[in-house]
Amino acid sequence: MPKINRYVDIDSVEREARKDYIDRHSPFITCEKGAKQNAPFKVTVKVGNAYTHPDDFDHYIANVQLYNGDVLLARADFVSGTLGGQDKKGQAEVTFTIVPTGKKLTLVAQSYCTKHGVWESDPVEVSVEE
Repeated sequence: MPKINRYVDIDSVEREARKDYIDRHSPFITCEKGAKQNAPFKVTVKVGNAYTHPDDFDHYIANVQLYNGDVLLARADFVSGTLGGQDKKGQAEVTFTIVPTGKKLTLVAQSYCTKHGVWESDPVEVSVEE
C-alpha cells in the first residue's frame, strides 16, 4: 500500500524548497458549495497552486482521481510530455462533471507523481439539495 502524502499549509513551512515540494504535488479542489441532486455538477482539480510540477519522462503527474468519501467518482490519466515536456513544468488540471445523488458530498482528490507517490487534498464538503 503506498504512503498517502497530505497537504500542509505552506505558510507554516520555513524552507522555500519544502514549500515548493508540498505545493506542486498537492491537488486542490475548486467547486460550488452547493449542488442539485441528479443534476450535472462541475468539480475542478488542479495539482499545485503556487508552484508547478516537472513534466519529465521519468517524473510527472500520472493521474488525478476524485472521490466522494471512499467512492471513486472520476479519474484522469496523463502521459509524460502532455504538460510541457522534458525540463519544462506545468500544472495538471482537469474539470470533472459528476451527478450527485445523496444529500452531501465529501470530495477528496488524489494525484499520483511517478517519483513522489500519492498526494491527497483536504476534503471539501458540498451540500446537495433535491
